Amino acid sequence: MNPNLPNPVSPDRADSADEASFADILSQFEQDQSKQESDPGSPALAGTVISVSEEAVLVDVGRKREGVLPLEQGAKLKAGDAVRVTITGRDENGYYLLSTVKVVVPKDWSGLQKAFDEKAVVTGTVEEVIKGGLRVDVGVRAFLPASRSGAREMADMEKLVGQQIACRITKLDTEKEDVVVDRRVVLEERAAKAKEEAFGSLQEGAVVSGTVRTVTEFGAFVEITPGVEGLLHVSEMSWSRGAKPEEIVKSGDQITVKILKVNAATRKISLGMKQLQADPWTVAVEKFQTGDRVRGKVTRVADFGAFVEIAPGLEGLIHVSEMSWSRKQKRAADIVKPEEMVEAVVLGINAAEKRIALGLKQTLGDPWEEAVKKYPAGTVVEAPVTSLQSFGAFVELGEGMEGMIHIGDITSEKRLDHPKEAVAVGKRVRAVVLELDEQRRRIRLGMKQLEPTSVDEYIEEHKVGDEVSGRVREIGKDKAKVELGEGVTASCRLGSAAAASEGQGERPAADLSSLTAMLEAKWKKGQQGGGGQEPLKTGQIRRFRIVSLDASGKRIELELAG
Repeated sequence: MNPNLPNPVSPDRADSADEASFADILSQFEQDQSKQESDPGSPALAGTVISVSEEAVLVDVGRKREGVLPLEQGAKLKAGDAVRVTITGRDENGYYLLSTVKVVVPKDWSGLQKAFDEKAVVTGTVEEVIKGGLRVDVGVRAFLPASRSGAREMADMEKLVGQQIACRITKLDTEKEDVVVDRRVVLEERAAKAKEEAFGSLQEGAVVSGTVRTVTEFGAFVEITPGVEGLLHVSEMSWSRGAKPEEIVKSGDQITVKILKVNAATRKISLGMKQLQADPWTVAVEKFQTGDRVRGKVTRVADFGAFVEIAPGLEGLIHVSEMSWSRKQKRAADIVKPEEMVEAVVLGINAAEKRIALGLKQTLGDPWEEAVKKYPAGTVVEAPVTSLQSFGAFVELGEGMEGMIHIGDITSEKRLDHPKEAVAVGKRVRAVVLELDEQRRRIRLGMKQLEPTSVDEYIEEHKVGDEVSGRVREIGKDKAKVELGEGVTASCRLGSAAAASEGQGERPAADLSSLTAMLEAKWKKGQQGGGGQEPLKTGQIRRFRIVSLDASGKRIELELAG
């Protein structure tokens, strides 16, 4: 074998050598590739969104490992979208840390000066926590004040150790090698940009999901996209009136809301929850009918009435005039109280104007239904005076019922200019029912009708059989009207002879009945010794005998005395 020639290699050994050589080459390639891939200064890459979670966006950048993009930079992205990113490092799990914002990695002081002058975003690695902040390697050692780290607590600062962060150089002194960086400003700028992009994508009327961040007495603030919050006012939470925010939502709740208004000028967003529920007024007409008896809670009391919630978000008004049958003016607050449960009757529904009229007194029974039986004409009542008017006085006959005494029916003693001359509010009076009008709900009373009259006194002082004197005022066919005293009139039954005497000088046609009457009169005259009775004449004063006294009817009946 020629020593100057290479040693022959068997086929088996050749294959082994080739495999070893390929393994070495692959290993070196992977090391170079890994170094290149983890280099924060590498150029932007084209990536494809794999998925979007609540924490981050997973992106395929064409490497062995996927990359993770912060959610605030990919809030509008969805699976399948193309995106250009820059690798800023790796996390503890080996995933690439990505950014849509181009960052600069200074190589020397000149690079730092350029980044400072251009206010460029640079990347650095957090080395340790020191007094007042963090030490960051941005090519040289830099100081990151705790207040500008973006961390709220010490625990959050400690988590940054070993991580690569994006920051901006705020102070650069090359002679003293003093460098100060700010991470918070970068985070705020990115959040503002993401918020602006997210705000621009919002549409009024859209239904979105969100997280309740804070709850106040007037509503709740809901984050509907990272960095973008809207106000869910308490009036838009529920159809029910008087609901409290803390009774409906709590901080951390995941809720679905509707975007009601987006104000581009003030960057304010109004949200609503109740709009995703059925409007109770759309079913009010079907659910309730006039005359239905309902039960509900008093939500508000005003001077003119009270509002009652008869179903969630459905309120009806009980006007003060429908609270009591009494005509006496009453305040709604004296009859019902807020939070009180009451029964009422539906008087009317106006779905177009979203109004329901309710009545409370209708559930108590209408006192006028028994009025006809209880107060027929002629019934004497005793009741207190409730009010005075120039035309008369009102007295209370019971809950919801009043009677009116006209000024002319108060007394017969004198003419009154005002009822207060004879009666006063609160004074109890006796009166008689003169008239009851059920349809108009009016009862007319009289007091003077119960005052003793001349007729009452005359009847009280006399008895049947007494002989009295009286003046003949008027002679009729079979009765004469006799005045017994001032204001006292009686009636006297006339016999046929007496009736004929008023027509002396006139000869009525003779007939059998008149002749018979004359003969009887003459026979009686002869029986009495021939004296007879002088015929009645208007204006005569004659003696009469009382044959009947009717105190209730104020009637007196007489006959001629012998």
